[in-house]
Amino acid sequence: MSERTLFLDRGIGESRGVVLLDGAPERLLIVRDGDDARTRLGARHVARVRKVEPAFASAFVDLGGVEAMLSFKPDARPVEGASLEVEIRSEPRDGKLATVRVLGPAQGAPKLLAAAPELAEQLAAFARDAEIVEGRDARLVADEAQDEALAVVHKLPGGGDIAIEPTRALVAIDVDIGERKGNDVKRVTRAANYAALAQGARLLRLKGLGGIVVFDLVGRGHDGNALLTAARAAFGPDNPGVAIGPVGRFGTMEMTIPRRTAALTDILCDASGALSDLTLALRLIRSIETEGASQPGARLEAHCHPAIAKAAAPYVERLAGKIGARFAIKPQDGLARARFDVRAA
Repeated sequence: MSERTLFLDRGIGESRGVVLLDGAPERLLIVRDGDDARTRLGARHVARVRKVEPAFASAFVDLGGVEAMLSFKPDARPVEGASLEVEIRSEPRDGKLATVRVLGPAQGAPKLLAAAPELAEQLAAFARDAEIVEGRDARLVADEAQDEALAVVHKLPGGGDIAIEPTRALVAIDVDIGERKGNDVKRVTRAANYAALAQGARLLRLKGLGGIVVFDLVGRGHDGNALLTAARAAFGPDNPGVAIGPVGRFGTMEMTIPRRTAALTDILCDASGALSDLTLALRLIRSIETEGASQPGARLEAHCHPAIAKAAAPYVERLAGKIGARFAIKPQDGLARARFDVRAA
């Protein structure tokens, strides 16, 4: 039986929650200072219907300075100008609006009625009886989960790997048998495909990816029914809303997975796909804090790219309140953005 364990890293400027599934990262939840609480998953609002688009069975709703999208059935078309109580059902992503579901009628101007659940409460929902681990262990687990979430190629247990690459239209998952060992080729490829479905499901949850997903399976002559059963089991935690198609003539399996949270790359990366200045600055702040804990009383120097030093500046005072004003962040021209050095002065 699968076991889930929970970790919460409360950092300066950013808190990270991690769910491990049988020891491997399954979910990474990130909340940063300055995040727009209005579009967090689970937030409830009074919303006003701004515009109805019957051709698309959708409406634009005003949450109070921010817009969201509401899909409706033909017999439940909203009226422009009406007030509705709604809940955020998926967060904004990749330039697209958040989506909401209707809870009932409402009155008054758009406003936030209830904020999204706190991070600890979100974590607890994934494993009701599990204790949430905090402190140094949680930070290490969160760092490892973040690294795995940003990787493209992932090893499969028993050999082989999968590459997960999101495009504008869909998420492509390529299964490679690699050096997976065995004399029975059919059995080896079958095991690789089963492992790919299980690991692919976990990794999509970790990365915050969904929508149309296509697995390019290995081998020929697939047992379609067995693979469909394996896929349904692997993606069970993503229900409701999962739809899985049969294995196609070219050895691919297509499915749609609900998208509820923002993709981690939207949070961690800039428009070019590189880690953003803010992400690197928060990493720098954590590194200084960790070094300060391991060297009590020592004066520390952190050398980093000027842009990262600038992005870290708003967090310096809070860090000083935690470890003391015994560190200096020194911008260094010519240093790579993703590289920094923290050491005793």
